[in-house]
Amino acid sequence: MEAYQHLSIKEWALEDRPREKLIAKGISSLSDAELLAILLGSGSAKESAVELARKILRDCNNNLSELGKKSVSELKSRYHGVGEAKAIGIVATLELGRRRKIEEPEQRPKIITSRDAYLVLSHLMSDLPHEEFWVLLLNRANNVIHRQKISQGGISGTVMDIRLIMKVALENLSSSIILYHNHPSGNCKPSDADREITKRMREVGKIMDIPVLDHIIVANNTYYSFSDEGLI
Repeated sequence: MEAYQHLSIKEWALEDRPREKLIAKGISSLSDAELLAILLGSGSAKESAVELARKILRDCNNNLSELGKKSVSELKSRYHGVGEAKAIGIVATLELGRRRKIEEPEQRPKIITSRDAYLVLSHLMSDLPHEEFWVLLLNRANNVIHRQKISQGGISGTVMDIRLIMKVALENLSSSIILYHNHPSGNCKPSDADREITKRMREVGKIMDIPVLDHIIVANNTYYSFSDEGLI
């Protein structure tokens, strides 16, 4: 590590200069640590940006989803060389990655199975440290015409407003809806509250002629489907 204190950046090996490596070999040639090092910009007096990035990823089991759960304060307090600006940059970049995954595609996804519904928002929600409740709105051909977050809560739960869901469905001329939320605990088994709200939403959907086709609960890399279990 001491060598970095005596060499200029231009004298470092190419693998320790990720910006130059990106230009020379293309972005796909960079590892996760090298991409993170570009965000960091610099390391500390004792380690390069690449070494600092490797340490951060190692503490997250080399899992970007785990890194996505880190807060600005966690990153600042744990890693020497990571100040507020760098921590904010990391958190903001990972959030952009999440949002990119839910941008409307050129072709609207068609929902045929519960797995189709799961895949629409799974990458956005599987690594969240808190609960979020979303609704997928479908047309008569079961294509997703809109997706919207209804509420966000803490680790243990969130509030779902039936009136707000139906308002969104009516405004978007939805023919049917799919309920969608995550369990940060990693257990996708529905709670009594999940079952009760699903039952109430199904009843309201029948009255409004906007049926609830499914309720998907996401936990880590798996999911629970009320429809598959015969509960809708």
